[in-house]
Amino acid sequence: MRFRNGIFIITEDNHCPLYNVGEELKIHEGILTLPVAKPTCMTLADVLVRVASEDESYEWVQDGERKKTKFDCGGCTGLIRFEFKKEKGFETLQMKLLAASERKEKIKNVARFAGLLRTIEIFEPLKDDDLLDLATLLKLNDYPWGFPIVQKGDPGVNLYIVMEGKVEVLDDQGITLAELRHGDVFGEMSLLSGDPVTTTIIASEPSRMAVMNQKDFRHILTRFPALQVFFYKLLVNRITAINLQRAEELASGMVGQIADIPIVELCQMINSNQKTGSLKIEHDEIRALLMFDEGELIHAEFQNEKGKEAFFKCLGVKRGRFKFTQGLSVAQRQKNVIGGFMGLIMEGMKRIDDSGE
Repeated sequence: MRFRNGIFIITEDNHCPLYNVGEELKIHEGILTLPVAKPTCMTLADVLVRVASEDESYEWVQDGERKKTKFDCGGCTGLIRFEFKKEKGFETLQMKLLAASERKEKIKNVARFAGLLRTIEIFEPLKDDDLLDLATLLKLNDYPWGFPIVQKGDPGVNLYIVMEGKVEVLDDQGITLAELRHGDVFGEMSLLSGDPVTTTIIASEPSRMAVMNQKDFRHILTRFPALQVFFYKLLVNRITAINLQRAEELASGMVGQIADIPIVELCQMINSNQKTGSLKIEHDEIRALLMFDEGELIHAEFQNEKGKEAFFKCLGVKRGRFKFTQGLSVAQRQKNVIGGFMGLIMEGMKRIDDSGE
């Protein structure tokens, strides 16, 4: 089978779990090359094989204007569109040498960036090759003094790592709650929970951030379990600090509206404070019950369903009333732990994100 050469660029992205707008797909001498540090999607590979082996034109001329054919890849959880960019890299020796020089410089920059990441504690467990792959997924952005990097109420779309400078976390009155410096991370709470940003963060001096989008963040959590553990612990610690007053109330029992405190956050508070008790959830016809023994989930029921699937459905409840009651009977505490709490939360968040709820 003969395959035509071609370099394609992604022009649209609608909830594709892997690839982003602007990334390139290359076919050369029958070899398919996908974006660096990304896993291979067999659905996309199949589409590209078809595109490169059929006679459909990559582009055509209409009314004196060159048009490009749009190609679709879908059938999983999302959709991307891509179009022909150019047939191959460079023709002349001079241009090939220029391209080689540019690639060499890019590799040097990525290696230099990876060296900076190596100085940050969270990346210590990663091997050098893994760190290089990670560096290709991050972008360096500079922010001037006073610039609002994230604002309360905005959707969480990026992870930020402070490389240089200093940023401040502000409350609603503009009072500084915390300062973040080299190696500190923010933005992960919204990415993990799916909730809007809870505080405003500004650059309190000229600062440089390593920035990663939500899709690539979810990818590295799957690829590097050590980072998943780190971000989970960081999330729990921050929720505990921000909601200290709520956690204290939890000791004697707590009643409230899910719209004010999401179920995910409630469960994380119960787990991080190692509470024992039952959490009842009610909304219209929905009745659900979660039991915790020293913070570990030992029972979950949602309507007539029980176990892990019931817990995942509880996490998806956005409205209604909850009530946490301290303590369990001896018989109730004999139940086995359903699963590792971190893993349950991560899987539950992924399901909610994939479903678009």
